[in-house]
Amino acid sequence: MLNSRLDLLTDYPFQRLRDLLSGVTPGGEPITLSIGEPQHRPPSFVAEILAAEAKGWGKYPPMDGTADFRAAAGSWAAKRFDAPYLDPDKNLLPLSGSREGLFQIGLLAAGGEGRGAKNLVLLPNPFYQVYAAAAVMAGAEPVFVSDFDAVPKDVLDRAALAFFCTPANPQGSVASAGQLDRLVATAREHDFLLASDECYSEIYHREAPAGILQSCGGSLKNIAVFHSLSKRSSVPGLRSGFIIADSGVIAPLLRLRSYSCASVPLPILAASAALWRDEGHVEENRAAYNAKFDLADQLLGGLPGYTRPAGGFFLWLRVGDGESFTRELWRRAGVRVLPGGYLARPDAQGHNPGAAYIRVALVHDLDVTERALRAIGDLMTSIEAAAQ
Repeated sequence: MLNSRLDLLTDYPFQRLRDLLSGVTPGGEPITLSIGEPQHRPPSFVAEILAAEAKGWGKYPPMDGTADFRAAAGSWAAKRFDAPYLDPDKNLLPLSGSREGLFQIGLLAAGGEGRGAKNLVLLPNPFYQVYAAAAVMAGAEPVFVSDFDAVPKDVLDRAALAFFCTPANPQGSVASAGQLDRLVATAREHDFLLASDECYSEIYHREAPAGILQSCGGSLKNIAVFHSLSKRSSVPGLRSGFIIADSGVIAPLLRLRSYSCASVPLPILAASAALWRDEGHVEENRAAYNAKFDLADQLLGGLPGYTRPAGGFFLWLRVGDGESFTRELWRRAGVRVLPGGYLARPDAQGHNPGAAYIRVALVHDLDVTERALRAIGDLMTSIEAAAQ
């Protein structure tokens, strides 16, 4: 049974990218913009705290973290999303990065024989691949959704879980407060768990994105929200995040994690608490990303396939054929991007909503980013000229 489910996971995007570029010689010093791995320097105090708390490596940490971590993360979330009703000791659990928690929430909410007719997991299209993996490995049926406001009632009635991401990966779109209000109301009306992935919430262009906690009306019923330090604080290797949910979700998740996961080490919890309490480095991080998007505005802004995203650090560029563009860009300039079609599934009419796009992660410094963007712009321009 397990192997048969694993066999369904045959479209991992980065393996497909390796296959696509296999045998193609890069036309310049390689630049990897295909993966969302932040390259900004993290705050110096992270290393200092890890060193100062080194004695903690010799202890098994509690699965629910420390009171200090829960207080720091909970206080940040309550202030950032105007959610004073949060109780960090009942509603918050540390995670080894948000990906781990997103996968496990699928097992918890959509797995098991007792779910009956509620055997569907809704996920956005395009989507983060872990959502689909969580659905498949839970034994549920993934349903790919282009517009959550247009999902048929009978599908909503059968949903056990819905994943949502804002700012969205890969598009960078930001959900409005009204859209989040409707999502919460729908989850409660049809009794499914809404898992809101908000790990890009602190990287944005103008206004801070709304979060699902602002739409909860003081209750976490049917709601789980995920945050991470990887993007916010440029510490992907720290593997530190958290989930906020009703105690009816947190308690069984804690039990599941006690059997299946390693708890977050004490030195990492200490460093993470300090990161959640500090906004200075977050503002610097956001400014660095916005400087790169300003550069993209200058170099690509006149091209029809370019739109500056409202949040996140990806460009979602319409290039006609994402696969052929990716391969040619690698051959010409050694710039590695990800075809958008690898992050989406075809709809009922066979249309893949990501096929015409590439995803570009603006994670490097300005000089490297400029070289990559110029190469992308040159290829986009040549394709546009050939089409005229």
